[in-house]
Amino acid sequence: MRKSALIDRRSFIKAAGAAFLAGLSFEAAFALGRTDAVFASGFRAPGGTYGLALLSEEGEIIAQVDLPGRMHGLTSCTATGKVVAFARRPGTFAIAVDPGASSEPTVFACGENRHFFGHGGFSPNGHLLYACENDFNNNRGVIGIYDAANGFSRLGEVPAHGVGTHDMTVSDDGSLLIIANGGIETHPDFGRTKLNLDHMEPSLVICDARTGALVEKHVLPANLRQLSTRHLALAERGRIWFACQYEGARNGLPPLVGYFGQGEDLRFIDLPEETTDGLANYVGAIAVDRRSGLVGITSPKGGLAVTLSGTSGAVVKQTRIANAAGIAPGVNGFAVSSYDGRFGRTQSAIAWDQHIGRLGTL
Repeated sequence: MRKSALIDRRSFIKAAGAAFLAGLSFEAAFALGRTDAVFASGFRAPGGTYGLALLSEEGEIIAQVDLPGRMHGLTSCTATGKVVAFARRPGTFAIAVDPGASSEPTVFACGENRHFFGHGGFSPNGHLLYACENDFNNNRGVIGIYDAANGFSRLGEVPAHGVGTHDMTVSDDGSLLIIANGGIETHPDFGRTKLNLDHMEPSLVICDARTGALVEKHVLPANLRQLSTRHLALAERGRIWFACQYEGARNGLPPLVGYFGQGEDLRFIDLPEETTDGLANYVGAIAVDRRSGLVGITSPKGGLAVTLSGTSGAVVKQTRIANAAGIAPGVNGFAVSSYDGRFGRTQSAIAWDQHIGRLGTL
């Protein structure tokens, strides 16, 4: 067992504390004791209810929390151990779980005339939580700011400088917010209907975390205006990977993955034809493993999980996984979940949601 894996598990156990550990069942404690990594994911139970689970790399559930509705993405804080799950668009709730505290999970809501897009991130010190939100009356994305040390009360917001603000991340030093504006207009009065597919405005933005001032904005060219910039993953030395979903013609097959950095132009990866076809114009999740320098992507529509070189973008590995959903760095390669209950080598009746996160690592 590698030293880094031992540190990873021990860090989680230390952050979780005695109260959390004492409340585990024998089976859950056994699963935690033998896993090298701990993950979190939303799920739908066979009875139709929703929850958030902490689970081992083999897919064994260590702990779970009931949710009032379906979640989408989540974020965890390496400084405090807290995990926050966000409602699926156009939901308005989020839930914060602190394994190290004996208190119940904290459920909080976004601001008035706002809804969550399903993603967010913590400041490096864990004091602030940033969340992607829709100011739907004004058709603009915003980043809500919450006090993570005070019950996640809402402190305010900054502009996201775009439409359809689906995902975001925070620079390692906490000074910048990196934002994926998918470019798709929605309004809760119309459910999940996409209202502007003929004139989308996808963009990737870097802004000042403190003031919200725009640092730079990359608008996709006219021939890629239907390529929704959806998800982000931050690599070493400020490289930002992004993944897209195409809303144009099924046979269009545009590039779906790329990267950039502050002061750099966008660069798309030229994937092999077999890989592009297999992704079916849809990358549902992306993750970076900084230790190995690899990038992982999944496509539930294509039933594909792909590992790329973080240096060249070359395909390192490609695996067929039906309904492939979430992806996160594992101990040996990437951990992948599926909508039909697969996680690692475990197959269950639980339907995992689109994203998973590994706790305690960058």
